[in-house]
Amino acid sequence: MNNLSEAETAVPGLDPQAALRWQQQPRTESPWLNEEVGSRMAERLQWFRDKPASWLHWEPVTGGLQAHQRVRAILAGAQCHVASVRLPQALAATREPPTPSWNPRHWLRGKVPAPFNEDTRVGMLWANMALHLEARPLALLRRWNAAIETNGFLMFSCLGPDTLRELRAVYARLGWPEPTHPFTDMHDWGDMLVHSGFAEPVMDMERITLSYSGARPLLQDLRLLGRNLHENRFSGLRARSWHAQLCAAIESGIPRSPDGRLLLTLEIIYGHAFKPKPRVKLDATTAVSMDDMRAMLRSGRR
Repeated sequence: MNNLSEAETAVPGLDPQAALRWQQQPRTESPWLNEEVGSRMAERLQWFRDKPASWLHWEPVTGGLQAHQRVRAILAGAQCHVASVRLPQALAATREPPTPSWNPRHWLRGKVPAPFNEDTRVGMLWANMALHLEARPLALLRRWNAAIETNGFLMFSCLGPDTLRELRAVYARLGWPEPTHPFTDMHDWGDMLVHSGFAEPVMDMERITLSYSGARPLLQDLRLLGRNLHENRFSGLRARSWHAQLCAAIESGIPRSPDGRLLLTLEIIYGHAFKPKPRVKLDATTAVSMDDMRAMLRSGRR
């Protein structure tokens, strides 16, 4: 993947406006899947010997509010920042509980995370189940890189290409458009991390198998977890007869467990990478950010 451009790395088939509408949808709870993945990702923080003094949570409401509290407990004392397309809601949802006090005036208080801006620099950027919703992921990775301090790191998770493979097969047999947009392979994420300025990317994945008693609870769960963001998805309203046809196709087409439950696969990709000291190849005219210049001077590089 040489000479990557943002246009070349646009996710094929992903409707960016539909993705933005889904992220902007008001919600008071985080999707249960995102909470589970966030909990598993939080366990990986023990791999890092030096804990960051500051961190940025990217889209904490969709990423997992319970997971946010778990990370906050692990990084006790670290300055927390929040980035979200629904920033007021995200700031309110991630407010720390008030400190116990005999003074009633302190009961309603609670530390609010700092809102993210383009001048924010943190030791860790945490993005749980967000990257697969981004139509231009390379541009977002570069933005994340700019927000991380030198020697800081990124931790993220997202859906992988085997997600909903059983449902995709049902749609393909019926000649219907895809039920969701394609998801990026973890090896491509590793390449994009390097091209966006990160170093030492570590990628791994796991498959989670969900089981359902029937088609209706399966579809209800998927609706809670997300939407079909494919640009070629059916654009109009569908009748009850089509929904009945869909349920029948799922009941007959999706594999079952020995006890008769429908089985659906989710592929979860995990990744982390560090932001190295900058290495700038000097041309006749070279623009270097002040932060990068300070880092180069501290490291003794010319």
